[in-house]
Amino acid sequence: MKVEHSYWHLFVAVYRKDVTLAFRQRAEIVNPLLFFLIVISLFPLAIGPEPALLGRMAAGIIWVAALLSTMLGLDKLFRDDYADGSLEQMIASPYPMSLSVLAKVAAHWTITGLPMVLMAPLFALLMNLDSQALGATILTLLIGTPLLSFIGAIGAALTVGLQKGGILMSLLVLPLYIPVLIFATSAIDTASMSVAYGGQLAILGAMLAVAIVTAPIAISSALRVSVS
Repeated sequence: MKVEHSYWHLFVAVYRKDVTLAFRQRAEIVNPLLFFLIVISLFPLAIGPEPALLGRMAAGIIWVAALLSTMLGLDKLFRDDYADGSLEQMIASPYPMSLSVLAKVAAHWTITGLPMVLMAPLFALLMNLDSQALGATILTLLIGTPLLSFIGAIGAALTVGLQKGGILMSLLVLPLYIPVLIFATSAIDTASMSVAYGGQLAILGAMLAVAIVTAPIAISSALRVSVS
């Protein structure tokens, strides 16, 4: 019980530190959400305000905007810890590094993904989504954005020791985002046709479950390789 208690304290400490730092630097919270809003707002201006056309394109627009917004803060996910030596202490710690990594990814999702989920009704209104598609949008963002954070963290860990590694990280991460994009947009499109979309949600949920178990281990290994 004492060991489990200390593990929980480690998770909370790392999570709280990252979230507190993000709130002190408000740009880390505001920039992804503002970028998300700007991208979604520009599409009606570019393709026209026709409601039917916007409704057909809404799923892809919302999810491409979410994908790009999630990537904005990934470059700094481990870079500050690498610069001040905290990452080396994390590696040398007797506690499982994957637990600290899991806390950092959870903090990243809280800062970037959760605000997008909470603002989804507003974005859906801008894109003329009906109520059924709105529910699918919220569910896919709730399941899919943590998955984007896990996948992106792998790329961030692989490039943490490189100067200007953001472009390389994007090249590594974007192909892995494609399955999430496909199933999420498919669920929203299916919901808009009043057809059951539980299959797509189940696949996204299975991908997230696999990521929760395996991604922290992969991220920890990538960080050890990058630091060594």
